[in-house]
Amino acid sequence: MKHKLKIPVLTPQSLTALQGPRVRHLYTAFLIPILLAAGALPALAAPSVWEKASEIMKDVYNQILLISTIAAVVTAAVALLLMNFSKNGKTVDESRSWLKRIIITWAILNGLGFIMSYVTPFFADGKWNA
Repeated sequence: MKHKLKIPVLTPQSLTALQGPRVRHLYTAFLIPILLAAGALPALAAPSVWEKASEIMKDVYNQILLISTIAAVVTAAVALLLMNFSKNGKTVDESRSWLKRIIITWAILNGLGFIMSYVTPFFADGKWNA
């Protein structure tokens, strides 16, 4: 003989019928402070939008600087190899000009980081803070 297990389906209407108004009021009275406390904690602990944006910009800048440094080293190595082992004068001149461009571009990218890190704090709040 097979027994079928009947599982009651709980719907909002059946819950309302099972619970009295007193239970619902107690549950609501318990739930409201808990939800308010849970909602306030992340807002108090989270950094401001500007702090988060500054952190993201610094991270992106560091990644760009890392990639540009690797690219500069590789392309400078190729330019130096062409400059040293080429017998054609035009190739040597082109390699030298590319090497200059690579060094100047890399210096500018690193200079921007230096300016943002060390020079910008002197002009905080729109005035000179030495």
